[in-house]
Amino acid sequence: MSVPTLLDNSHYEQACDQAIAMCDGNLRSTIKALIMANEYLEAELEELKAAISAGCIPETSRSKMRSKSSAA
Repeated sequence: MSVPTLLDNSHYEQACDQAIAMCDGNLRSTIKALIMANEYLEAELEELKAAISAGCIPETSRSKMRSKSSAA
């Protein structure tokens, strides 16, 4: 996935329009939903960091490691 350039912000405009539409045009609800989604993702990131610190490897990483070792 490519990162949109600063001059081409149509991706962000479209995402904003979609988020607002999902909240029936209510800007306060849209902002609230985005804050809640961000908090959820931050909590999930902290859980992943804690798991990695404890020595756990996410399942997707394990399957990549297995395919590399079987290819060798």
